[in-house]
Amino acid sequence: MNVLVVKANNRPASDAVSSKMYETFMENLEGVNVTTFDVFAEDMPYFGQDLFNAFGKMGSGEELTDVEQRIVAAKQKAKDVLSAADIVVFAFPLWNLTIPAKLQTFIDYVYEAGYSFKYDENGQAVQLLTDKKAVILSARGGIYSTPQAAPMEMAATYVKNVVGGVFGMEIMDEVIIEGHNAMPDQAQSIIAEGLEKVAAAAKKLSAVTV
Repeated sequence: MNVLVVKANNRPASDAVSSKMYETFMENLEGVNVTTFDVFAEDMPYFGQDLFNAFGKMGSGEELTDVEQRIVAAKQKAKDVLSAADIVVFAFPLWNLTIPAKLQTFIDYVYEAGYSFKYDENGQAVQLLTDKKAVILSARGGIYSTPQAAPMEMAATYVKNVVGGVFGMEIMDEVIIEGHNAMPDQAQSIIAEGLEKVAAAAKKLSAVTV
């Protein structure tokens, strides 16, 4: 079984809970082939006109600029690592109500008609990655699980809507650690309890046969 872990926080684990979630998950994962794709360590130009310019030039045989070459290569690498995975683990924080820009770029690279989804003859979207499973590991210092705050949470919700709803991956596990900044007197126990769930998710995944 091939596991891809998409790591989307470059802060040290001593300062960032989602980084600690990543480390805990990796420490408890056994018996699988695991690859980490660190979006902050990869050369990933932002998705935009440079990519569309590159596609146009590739179609006409023109030479690509440096940034065009880089974004084409980065997009292909993201698709390649995702294609090779049976299970994809996303480890990320909620920053300013959403995901880090680097994780957004990874998603933009693989959110491609004909690769992760397609349209049928009636114009309906069809999921193309239904053979894969996903695990969501996310941390947020505030409390967003209440009915009042949940509509503002656009990190875990967004990732699940994309990989589960659009791509068709089965969300096999989700661990959210929240409230450790809002309730500093309870932070230690909140984080410890959450990390136990992360470890359990890793051990459960280690026992899965795809």
